[in-house]
Amino acid sequence: MKKNTFLVVPMLILLFLSSCSSVQVLSDYDKEADFNSYNTYAFYKTGIDKAQISDLDKKRILRAIESEMSKRGFTKSENPDILVSIFTKEKQQVDIYNNYWGGPYGWGWSPYYWGPGWGGNNVSTRTEGSLYIDLIDAKSKELVWQGKGVGNLGNINNIEKKEARIQEFVSEILMQYPPNKVAAR
Repeated sequence: MKKNTFLVVPMLILLFLSSCSSVQVLSDYDKEADFNSYNTYAFYKTGIDKAQISDLDKKRILRAIESEMSKRGFTKSENPDILVSIFTKEKQQVDIYNNYWGGPYGWGWSPYYWGPGWGGNNVSTRTEGSLYIDLIDAKSKELVWQGKGVGNLGNINNIEKKEARIQEFVSEILMQYPPNKVAAR
């Protein structure tokens, strides 16, 4: 019995830690693309200019992408193998929490109590953002890989926290690249 306990506890800890990421990531790719042939990159200015965020946040995102691409062995080039573009979306989420408590016997009726419970509703709003990172084959101008990260943005006034949040988004998204590594996990 003790052997099973030693195995179960580390597994539960790993499960808990893996579910703590505050960025949900999805990726998709072209099965025909040869990802091993991509070694250099450049930013696709036309696509980046269309992103509807502040120029300061664009710079933060691009710096985070540069850092992550460098970690993966890519070099920035005037004659790149792939072009990197970004796209952003933002939406307001409204959360409503019902704080009803009907007494010691649960919801609704009990022999001692029937009627409205204590509490009420709490309403909160939050901003949910999506960051798309597109990798486009420079020769064919076709999309070969796309990563999407979705998470709460919060109203971050502290610049260091904002940059850390952007770095987290970019890092989590680009962990999915190249797709062959994802399949090998």
